Amino acid sequence: MEGSGGGGREMLAGLLAASHLMPVEMLPAKASACARAAGFRQVLIYLADLQRNTLRLLMGEGATDHEAEAELQVEGTVPGRAYQYGDIHPAVSAGGNVFEWWVPLLDGTERIGLLRVTADHNDADARQDLEALAALVALIIVSKRGTSDALAKLERAQPLNLAAEMQWNLLPPRTYADGRVAISASLEPAYQISGDVFEYAIDGPLVHLSIFDAMGHDTAAGLAGALALGACRNSRRQGADLIGKGEAVEAALIEQYGRQRYVTGILSTLDTRTGVLQWVNRGHHPPIIIRDNRWTIHLVCPPAHPMGTDLGLPGTVCTEQLQPGDRIVFYTDGITEARRPGGPEFGLERFADFLIRHHADGLSVPETLRRLIHAVLDYHDGHLQDDATVLLCQWLGAAMEPADEAAEVTGLSSNGPHSDSDQDGSILP
Repeated sequence: MEGSGGGGREMLAGLLAASHLMPVEMLPAKASACARAAGFRQVLIYLADLQRNTLRLLMGEGATDHEAEAELQVEGTVPGRAYQYGDIHPAVSAGGNVFEWWVPLLDGTERIGLLRVTADHNDADARQDLEALAALVALIIVSKRGTSDALAKLERAQPLNLAAEMQWNLLPPRTYADGRVAISASLEPAYQISGDVFEYAIDGPLVHLSIFDAMGHDTAAGLAGALALGACRNSRRQGADLIGKGEAVEAALIEQYGRQRYVTGILSTLDTRTGVLQWVNRGHHPPIIIRDNRWTIHLVCPPAHPMGTDLGLPGTVCTEQLQPGDRIVFYTDGITEARRPGGPEFGLERFADFLIRHHADGLSVPETLRRLIHAVLDYHDGHLQDDATVLLCQWLGAAMEPADEAAEVTGLSSNGPHSDSDQDGSILP
């Protein structure tokens, strides 16, 4: 059977129409039913867990394949490779003229999981239909995520503590790209967060980037971090500048805690038209810039006091001119100070070297950060004593075409180095 042609449009139209009044539990069955119009026999949906270690089957009414694996490992598996590199990969062939693929699920550039699709054809039209189906399924999942406990439970390999429950629902998506910047973040321990939070927001040509680290390792630290994030957003959306945002956070903390709790942080703004980065340091580790695959700049700016202490140290707005391709890296001390009992710290040099080496290997920013966090956890024997957070923003310089930019950030490219398509348009060998 050759490409589906109009069948692909029928598949998408049917699934889109059904999605508006469909609970997420019906998505696997409805996706499989609609996909038959494009020559696809079955669609299984796997979603990544919170730490991006496993891919877990979304169980649904009337569509569960009892022979399908309920959980797949990201490391050392074919579906894991499809997830890591953002490529369509062939699964084990079903035999004869039946083909199976692993297809990445992307929310913009945020990797949320995979589809496993069984089909009757193997050609260029099939690839287009697979990518379109995956894009629509991802949009449906994201649209229902905020109201679905089923999805929330699926992505959890263990219970969240109370602070983590709050933080994950406040934070922006961990990956974003728009042709001017590529942003990615990681936060561990994912299930036991205390006071770390990160923030980014787009305002026309401006990109606002912030990272906060609240004192303590308890629920109160989580509350202080959430308060800092809320005060920062609220003041920014009322037109506050960098100094004003820091003062707003401090005022909120003092009003609530009376100088008994504080938050350190970096507040910054990147003008994507010029590459000018401005930032204010509120008692936090200064950011670094990775340029030309070398750690060349450790940004220095006179720090003001941590927010909430009211020590009277003035804030200073510092400026750095970025070059196209520069990566600005914000982090908390849980990254660099991680250590085994009696051993040395993970350290800033090891941290920067890890980012440089894995970027040079051609990995996307999200996959690099996923592996970094795992390296930090391994270095600490799997148990962090403090939150470890990284926020990385790459300024791309001159605007790229959206499709080209997405391919660069995610690795999803039909002709990229990890693609399984060949020159005649077929997907499988």
